[in-house]
Amino acid sequence: MAEELYINQQVSKEEKYQELIPQLSALVSGENDPIANLANLMAALKQAFNFWWVGVYVVKNDELVLGPFQGPIACTRIKKGKGVCGTAWQEAKTIIVPDVDQFPGHIACSSLSKSEIVIPVFNKNKEVIMVIDVDSEKLADFDQIDEIYLNKIANLISDFV
Repeated sequence: MAEELYINQQVSKEEKYQELIPQLSALVSGENDPIANLANLMAALKQAFNFWWVGVYVVKNDELVLGPFQGPIACTRIKKGKGVCGTAWQEAKTIIVPDVDQFPGHIACSSLSKSEIVIPVFNKNKEVIMVIDVDSEKLADFDQIDEIYLNKIANLISDFV
């Protein structure tokens, strides 16, 4: 298991993801506890990109329940189809929101959040089992690069949950 991340803050966002993903794989290899792995992955993402908030919501009994995260306290439960997370779960697709105030039904866990990306994590049967939620204090902070690489991290997660 990796004990320290190497993150070059002087490279582009894409290069940072490219450096980070192999380290994330090493971080979770050999550990079979999904909560421990999720906690470390969220901490690594926070450390690498200094996201305002990054975490997972896990599907439990027809709602999303807060899982491991980094950042200020958050909403604990989200109904299917509600907010960005519930919508990404319902539609089983990534959603990028450049301005959360323009998203119908946005759930404001923090008024400081300005933009958001939510990525579904699928099980072997292609069912959404959780979502990765990332918030920024900046407008339009997420793009296709985030979508591509956070989906790679979602695939990594689906391998151990």
